[in-house]
Amino acid sequence: MESYSRRWFLGAGATTLISAAGLTACGSGSGSGGSGGTVTAMVYGDDAAKIQTAQVDRFNGSAAAKKAGGKVRLQKIPAADYPAKLRTAMGSPNAPDVFFNWGGGSIKAYQEAGRLIDLTDTIKSDAVLRDGFLRTVLDAGALKGRMYGIPMRGTQPVVLFYNKTLFAQHKLQPPTTWDQLLDVNAKLKKAGVTPFALGGADIWPELMWLEYLVDRIGGPQVFAKIKDGDASGWGDPAVLKAAQTVKQLIDDGAFGQGYSSVSYNNHGASAAFAKGKAAMHLMGSWEFSTLLGIFPDFAKKDVGWCAFPKFDGGSGDIRNVVGNPNNYWSVNSRVSNKDAAIAFLRDCASETYTKALIANGDVPTTTIAAKMLDSSPNPEFAKYQYQMVQQAPAFTLSWDQAVDPGWQQPMLTEINKLFVGKSSPEQFVSALKGLK
Repeated sequence: MESYSRRWFLGAGATTLISAAGLTACGSGSGSGGSGGTVTAMVYGDDAAKIQTAQVDRFNGSAAAKKAGGKVRLQKIPAADYPAKLRTAMGSPNAPDVFFNWGGGSIKAYQEAGRLIDLTDTIKSDAVLRDGFLRTVLDAGALKGRMYGIPMRGTQPVVLFYNKTLFAQHKLQPPTTWDQLLDVNAKLKKAGVTPFALGGADIWPELMWLEYLVDRIGGPQVFAKIKDGDASGWGDPAVLKAAQTVKQLIDDGAFGQGYSSVSYNNHGASAAFAKGKAAMHLMGSWEFSTLLGIFPDFAKKDVGWCAFPKFDGGSGDIRNVVGNPNNYWSVNSRVSNKDAAIAFLRDCASETYTKALIANGDVPTTTIAAKMLDSSPNPEFAKYQYQMVQQAPAFTLSWDQAVDPGWQQPMLTEINKLFVGKSSPEQFVSALKGLK
């Protein structure tokens, strides 16, 4: 379960570019929008899809399905093909009634074309949907304050991992402020240890540093403006300060030498961390599962985790989180049986569904999950993740998934240019402000 959310962008970012104009005239199924009939649900067909397969089977035999007068038929699409297949399907008469997505930019064109049901009022009026999920996760999947998705898998916050053994050897404590981080950085370099592992060859690991720094310096509202499509938001002073801080880290040797040729995808960054060549690693929570798979002894004995530090003088709360809040089910506005679709979404808050996610190693964002995490394969880390998300005043969706699809690749290109020294912080801001 390394990262279905992250793998989507790496393999298919370019394919998510969708034309709202091409969507407006096409229907879905019977296009009735009323009751009666089978609901089609399209899901990302990775290993975790077995949970949705069982969910559909269970729902179809339930009293809720009978009452709604319809059943659900699951369409599993191979993972690498999913974004392109979804785009094609949504522009055809055979569009799914319910579909898996990443929230944010991944559904923006569908929303703008009027192809999504606004679930805000439905959630507010339904106790199961309203109270069944952590609020920050519901909010994170929204567009301009309106909700278009129900959480349906596990959360993947970005976590600062550290090597407990190395920290003990050098008498260090996990940093809680930026000044402390810089102090730890200096002491590790003096001891001949690279402070941070970084898979710069893949670019997206670099993104995590800017996501947290912008939040810690300016608060979540800075990126919220950008997420809603206002490119002038890149001109916020917090973005420039974050870019300047990244440059300082690079110049100070925080990532060592050659980080731009190290890949996370082939486990290069994880290996540097596990072998003690780097003392810390800022990465999505799936890193713990990755380490358990390839460096199990290190993962069990040496890995610690903590929040990204507070930035001195910044306005962002240290409890704020960035990363992948969840994956979501959204509903086509021309759903063939809305009652059955909503009843199906309600099952995502159930105890049975929550247990299935936990058994798979996921950390669900249902409100009942907390009391069930002792059964997780890795309960200590699972509980930390859950509490991290539960207590977060804000959870910012990964920028590459939150922004308009047309901004994704140009944004990543500019981030990489900043990290390899091909642009200055000022040039970085100017380029992003020019995105159209």
